[in-house]
Amino acid sequence: MLLEPPIDTLVKKVGNPYKLAVIVSKRAKLLSQSLTEKEKEEVPEVTRAVNEVFSGEIVGK
Repeated sequence: MLLEPPIDTLVKKVGNPYKLAVIVSKRAKLLSQSLTEKEKEEVPEVTRAVNEVFSGEIVGK
């Protein structure tokens, strides 16, 4: 269960929950292809993708 960052905040940044799910899943897939196994163990790909959306590195249009 995702507690931080709050889902409501993420949805406001992107526009709607479906768009958020698509953005996070596509970014997580790209990350899974480029990260090493050690990096994946430290912080999972989905968590990294969510944090990128929250920080503004990834913007939904």
